[in-house]
Amino acid sequence: MVRVEFLGPIQKEPLELDITNLNELAKILQDDEELKEWLGNSAVAVNDTLVSSLEAPLKDGDKISLLPPVCGG
Repeated sequence: MVRVEFLGPIQKEPLELDITNLNELAKILQDDEELKEWLGNSAVAVNDTLVSSLEAPLKDGDKISLLPPVCGG
C-alpha cells in the first residue's frame, strides 16, 4: 500500500492504495471530479522527491504527494 497526500488548497483526505506506479494513480484520480482540475498542473513527489515520469515504480510504504501550484510572497 502507498499513501497519497493532497497538499495546499486541495481539500481531500489522504488515500491508501495498492498500486505499483503513478500511471495507476493517475487513472484513479481522473475519475474524481474534485481532483480533475488539479491533475494537469500539479507536481508529484514520491517520498518527498519530485518525479516527472508516470512510470516511476512504487513500493509498499511509499508516500506520494500531490503538490498544486500556489502563489505567495
